[in-house]
Amino acid sequence: MSNISNTNKGPLEGIRVLDMATMIVGPFAAQSLGDMGADVIKVEPPEGDLMRRIGPRHSPDMGAFYLGSNRNKRSIVLDLKKPETQPAFERLIRSSDVVLYSIRTDAAERLGLSYKRLSSINPKIILCHVKGYADEGTYGGKPAYDDVAQAVSGLAMMQSVVTGDPRYVPSIIGDKVTGMQAAYAVALAIVHRLRTGEGQEVSVPMFETMVQFNMTEHLWGEIFVPPLGTTGYPPISTASRRPFKTTDGWLCVLPYTDQHWKRFCEVVGDPALTADPRYSTHAARQKDQPGFWNEVANQVARKSSAEWTRLLTEADVPFAPVNSFDDLLTDPHLESIGFWQKIEHPTEGTLRMATNCTTMSASPTSIRRLPPRLGEHSHEILQELGFDEAAIAALAKQGVLGPGSA
Repeated sequence: MSNISNTNKGPLEGIRVLDMATMIVGPFAAQSLGDMGADVIKVEPPEGDLMRRIGPRHSPDMGAFYLGSNRNKRSIVLDLKKPETQPAFERLIRSSDVVLYSIRTDAAERLGLSYKRLSSINPKIILCHVKGYADEGTYGGKPAYDDVAQAVSGLAMMQSVVTGDPRYVPSIIGDKVTGMQAAYAVALAIVHRLRTGEGQEVSVPMFETMVQFNMTEHLWGEIFVPPLGTTGYPPISTASRRPFKTTDGWLCVLPYTDQHWKRFCEVVGDPALTADPRYSTHAARQKDQPGFWNEVANQVARKSSAEWTRLLTEADVPFAPVNSFDDLLTDPHLESIGFWQKIEHPTEGTLRMATNCTTMSASPTSIRRLPPRLGEHSHEILQELGFDEAAIAALAKQGVLGPGSA
């Protein structure tokens, strides 16, 4: 059983982040910053983050969805729609370095969360606003969730190469990619402030982020003006690119370079394939992708997964098992590096958590706090902000700290 780290030596030690986001994209970004050592305070409305109530759970507000993206945080409940919370909120802003939220701009304005207002309270504040679309564009202000981002960014249509119809990738990839981009942007804004003393507003739109992500390879011929071809990277825009069936399972097999292909042909016992002009060079294989992948599929189908594992390992040809999610829980590599940690939560029992996969020799990431209960740290944080017991009790009595705080 792993222990919670009692030390905070991450690269963002001493940085306070207010996570005012809900759902996944913002909390995922804030969790990454927390893993890097930031003091992340999750500011929640009285009803809490909607994600708290999604998925299997022991406690009503501690669902699996929430637990996966809210570690290394403290939770305070503040009903920002009520004026009684503003003194506490303004003290939070003055004591913080970063504010992160993912609500639409007009809603942020109504809640008093505009950069203009926040920077008037703390001129060095960094505001990271994650949104569906850039406000200044045609789609500005429209709502967006992961399915919307997959559809509008071309990702859903990309799947039609395999399925025949557009399909969503069965992962909230738009939320997570945008969340990683947001964490990266915040870190750069912190570097800028260390150099100049300036805060700033950071905008991370999901649509544009996913278009940039998808079109890195798929802009293809259209990267030139006038174009030298169409969009879509041909080697991966084919249904023939797929995991291959063995006699008893599935494998990814990728003889990519000319040396890989030569060794693969030797392994299958058909060296004549090496000289076949359709596949003998990388350029030829790129030109006839369907034929190439079908040839690999035919060869792989002749042996068991265990046989291929031995042969391809010896030949140093890239390959991998086709894991299910359940397989990952006992994957030998992940076990050997201690990727999965089992940690005791004071109310939720034993939790399995993935480590942050970024390793840093001088300032390592760590799990210091488990996902907080709703409002678990309200009293503690208000004390840190200078409120005495009477003032905290008065806020609780006014009902602005959420249920159970009075």
